[in-house]
Amino acid sequence: MERQEQMHASCIYEIEVRGQVDEGDLNAMSPLQMTVVRVDTTATLFTIRADQSGLIGLMRHLHGRGLVLLSVSRKQ
Repeated sequence: MERQEQMHASCIYEIEVRGQVDEGDLNAMSPLQMTVVRVDTTATLFTIRADQSGLIGLMRHLHGRGLVLLSVSRKQ
């Protein structure tokens, strides 16, 4: 039962994508609100608050928009 509860718990995730991406562009059509933490010449790092199903949906959304995922990590 504990594992089931963890899947539905809302957490903060950091996601890094290849290239420079504007926060407004990220959030324009996104199912979740994202906050950009760092942008450099090679990658953009942002955070979201979601449960696991929300994270998976967002990853599919980003992939569908042609963004290359470099990393995904759970912060809390």
